[in-house]
Amino acid sequence: MNESSPRPVPRFGEAFRFWWKLGWISFGGPAGQIAIMHREIVERRRWLSEDHFLHALNFCMLLPGPEAQQLATYLGWRLHGARGGIAAGVLFVLPSVFILLGLSWLYMAGGDITWIDGIFYGLIPAVIAIVASAVKRIGSKALRTESLWGVAVLAFIAIFVFKVSFVLIILSAALIGYLGGTWLPAQFPAGKGHGKLGVGESPCVVLPPSARASLGRTVLISVICLTLWWVPVIGAGLLLGWKGIHFQQGLFFSKAALVTFGGAYAVLPYISQMAVGHHGWLSQRQMMAGLGLAETTPGPLIMVLQFVGFVAAWQHPGDLPPLAAATLGALITTWVTFLPCFLFVFLGAPHVEGLHERPALASTVTAITAAVVGVILNLAIWFAWHALRPVEGGYDYFVAVVAIAAWLAMERFKTGVIPTLATCALLGVIWKLTL
Repeated sequence: MNESSPRPVPRFGEAFRFWWKLGWISFGGPAGQIAIMHREIVERRRWLSEDHFLHALNFCMLLPGPEAQQLATYLGWRLHGARGGIAAGVLFVLPSVFILLGLSWLYMAGGDITWIDGIFYGLIPAVIAIVASAVKRIGSKALRTESLWGVAVLAFIAIFVFKVSFVLIILSAALIGYLGGTWLPAQFPAGKGHGKLGVGESPCVVLPPSARASLGRTVLISVICLTLWWVPVIGAGLLLGWKGIHFQQGLFFSKAALVTFGGAYAVLPYISQMAVGHHGWLSQRQMMAGLGLAETTPGPLIMVLQFVGFVAAWQHPGDLPPLAAATLGALITTWVTFLPCFLFVFLGAPHVEGLHERPALASTVTAITAAVVGVILNLAIWFAWHALRPVEGGYDYFVAVVAIAAWLAMERFKTGVIPTLATCALLGVIWKLTL
């Protein structure tokens, strides 16, 4: 096929294999996962254009819940409809469900996981390098004028220094973009549109028309998703008691799924306060251990909630054996955390796909994209800071040195994501076993 010709939409089987692989390599919380998807989908495979990817990211960062998993769901939906969205969203989470179940059991049973800890420890500097590389690439393409740089810097300062709500930052950026597009259109240029190319870009795939929003579609999706959402929760109440730990977990984490704007970093203080302080399900030390496990396993950082559900039910099993109660608690927590994501994405995606056809909103989306760059930088610095400054004090020079080496390998020698992750994981194992 001619390199200048548009590419065909990838077959569903090809996309399915990619989403399955992504579920195993999506380390580093939302910043790392977004970076990996951008590198693989936009730069390497050219399944979507830069503008289309950022357009989807803007939408997903406005939704409650884990933005990276929702972004995968959205991209899968755009490529192959509902089955593509379900495959992408489920496979993005599924590997971490099984991994975290095993690690949660080892944690509660007191098993020796030194070599596993070494793998995860080695992945930390790899994630820092991947995120740094992504911020550089996305920022260079999204921040095309001085005003857009200013929006990104202000967004970063607002969230990093003053802890301003992510929702307020995006609303402010939208207002700035709307006014800037009216008064200074050259400073807030419209995107190129989905599928259009920038200078030096190779063609991406020509996507089929997306599904159109309609009342019938909205009702059907709502009924299916709400039924799937609540049947397990009500079943837990009927079988194990309405005051039992499993029904209470279903209610609590369903509520959390509706208010978790701004991603996992924004909601973790609330979850910690309620699960530790209010409900007394686990200790603060256990909460921090769960966060560490979630940080270093593939999948969304919000998977820490599965650990919370596991430990809470293990320590309050009712009439069930601790392991059975804990497993059921983990699965219910995970179910009500992620099922709403499909509802939000499938209902909103058709509306979002039509926004790029409205020129009046183009400058608004451009400014929001600039603000998102600042937010991703905040996530990157948050992750790197906590990795380089361990709780016990001092600096982690292993993480610093390996992160720099990984970044140079990716930027200078174009090393792929998987070789980088594998090499860093091996170094982590060697380091831990020789201490």
